[in-house]
Amino acid sequence: MSIAATLLAGQSPAGTLPTATYRIVHVYPHDPNAFTQGLQYVDGVLYEGTGLNGRSSIRRVALETGKVLQQRAVPAEHFGEGITVFKNDLIELTWQTHVAFVYDKTTFEPKKRFSYPGEGWGLTSDGTHLIMSDGSDELRVLDPVTFAEQRRIKVTAAGQPLRNLNELEVVKTEIFANVWQTDFIARIAPDSGRVTGYVDLRGLLTRSERANTDVLNGIAYDASHDRLFVTGKLWPKLFEIAIVSPGR
Repeated sequence: MSIAATLLAGQSPAGTLPTATYRIVHVYPHDPNAFTQGLQYVDGVLYEGTGLNGRSSIRRVALETGKVLQQRAVPAEHFGEGITVFKNDLIELTWQTHVAFVYDKTTFEPKKRFSYPGEGWGLTSDGTHLIMSDGSDELRVLDPVTFAEQRRIKVTAAGQPLRNLNELEVVKTEIFANVWQTDFIARIAPDSGRVTGYVDLRGLLTRSERANTDVLNGIAYDASHDRLFVTGKLWPKLFEIAIVSPGR
């Protein structure tokens, strides 16, 4: 069984790569109607992008209460996907309509748009470039001003391609990627694309809480205070977690 299939089956990839677990630091309310596609925490502000045609939006959210403080709807023909903040811009992908929207991060007023081939899934920034996933085993490195593709990062785990890379977040020197339809995050070395390990997030919600939700999807890192947040599509909670290394 491939590593991707192992993760999809809900099994730990123990024995292939180090797999960390987590400790819950704090639990916050989260809008259970938000089909979370992107999450970002920048300068004390929590931004969220949601999906589904006719329900997609970009939002500014109060972390402590989950209240939506500001919102802009995405035209119904677009299925919103990953978001990231780069300088004064909030950038949002769409799933299958090949369009990225650029908004003013404060007012949410549209500034411009870009087109790209293929699907849009997750989006993050390393401070210099944008990094985009498309559901494959490759990450696209893009110019943040022109959206021109500069190179691709081929992601491998124990020598095998790791596909279904979804929501992305740069955390310190790594790229964290939700593996779609699983409760695992892959930790990716940006220079080589090699997966150095996983974070096993099974059990964040109880079985009854998971009954009316969709998959884990949403990673935000507060670099100023070294805080890591995760949530999922239609989840009623957002979690601040600490990663617990294997063997601890």
